[in-house]
Amino acid sequence: MKSQLAIYDMDKTITRKATFTPFLIHAALRLGPWRLALLPLVFISVLVYAARLIDRGRLKEINYTLLVGRGVPPERLEPVIQSFADRQVATNIMPGARANIAADQAAGRRLVMATASYRIYAAAIAERLGFRDVIATESSLDTKGRIIARIDGSNCYGDSKLAMIQAWLEREGLSREAVHIRFYSDHVSDAVVHRWSDEAVAANPHERLVRVAEAEGWEVVNWRR
Repeated sequence: MKSQLAIYDMDKTITRKATFTPFLIHAALRLGPWRLALLPLVFISVLVYAARLIDRGRLKEINYTLLVGRGVPPERLEPVIQSFADRQVATNIMPGARANIAADQAAGRRLVMATASYRIYAAAIAERLGFRDVIATESSLDTKGRIIARIDGSNCYGDSKLAMIQAWLEREGLSREAVHIRFYSDHVSDAVVHRWSDEAVAANPHERLVRVAEAEGWEVVNWRR
């Protein structure tokens, strides 16, 4: 019998709103409120990204550095992460997503979160929601052991997300043929993972994903209500 996996994206699939910018602001307020004066530079970096002069990963690194800092000791960042996760779980989780996660868990499916968000805070949110495993964008440490913005490996987005899920399966000793995968995401960037899964679910999809889901015959659910 195949092992049953339920793999969820996080931002706007489980959460009502994206989490990255709120995390940066939450961290800035607690670690260095003066950094909020750098928000205009954040907006400039978004324009640079929109002009396709940098990719999503680099945009993430720049904005993290601006608002969190070049290097923060883990013990100093940990209470910030935990308070942020508490707030997200209390205020930013869609009830429908929470119910669906509980149903998958009750059915014996192994819960896996696969998100482009940094692991440092995504894992704390996932743990509170009952996820067993997290696949996410990894941050790096500097020579002093401080957490920095530089991405270790790939930004867990698009094709890279699929590659990272496949690498995770290999590390867990699970062959693709030995598992049945149900995958949930709101965004068309994850269509490559939807197509690779056994059960593709477009959860709270934006318009482009709705069109793809209709063409592919995928299930569409709305947890925003």
